[in-house]
Amino acid sequence: MDVNVTLKDGSKKQYPKGTRIIDVVSELSQRLAKEAVAAKLNGKLVDLCTPIEEDSELQVVTFDMPEAQAVYRHSTSHIMAQAVQRLYPDVKFGIGPSIQDGFYYDFDLEETFGPEELQAIEKEMEKIIKEDHEFRRRELSREEAIKYFTEHNQPYKVELIRDLPEDAVISIYDQGEFVDLCAGPHVPSTGKIKAIKLLSSAGAYWRGNEHNPMLQRIYG
Repeated sequence: MDVNVTLKDGSKKQYPKGTRIIDVVSELSQRLAKEAVAAKLNGKLVDLCTPIEEDSELQVVTFDMPEAQAVYRHSTSHIMAQAVQRLYPDVKFGIGPSIQDGFYYDFDLEETFGPEELQAIEKEMEKIIKEDHEFRRRELSREEAIKYFTEHNQPYKVELIRDLPEDAVISIYDQGEFVDLCAGPHVPSTGKIKAIKLLSSAGAYWRGNEHNPMLQRIYG
């Protein structure tokens, strides 16, 4: 069974149902596939590896677009979290969003992040980028997600899951050995990130509430 894909210029093409967006983009232009960060499928921002299951409108999102820069930075925050986990296996994770000029991630850890620690994390991030791990998305039931993050001693993630609406789609992303609760989207793989710099660390209350634990926030 084929699906009709309407491109930004209004032209239409047919592809087998389940064809990934990246394969459509690669057929259109290898250069565009190289520049693509994410895509909009029927107006929704999604990963390039998303399969097209129905007649859809497709727009490729490249780095010169604000949405793409947010996806790029958020993906970099996941790489930083993976690096921190490699160096500090007992770390507990808060959240790691993109912000206007970069990203941050909040960590619960006894050790303090100083300049030397940031340098070591940055070096590990560079290794992860060279390893070029694919960002893979999986959807879980609420029970599966709570069970997974409970077993991996990630109480902040469990709290976030419990606070999601009953009908929320719960997704996780993994790259290599690292798994995180995340709605996405992300760049196709860690190798897509070309330049990183960790800037500073600071204290931040979990969820901005002074009655909650103080976490360490690394900005990049």
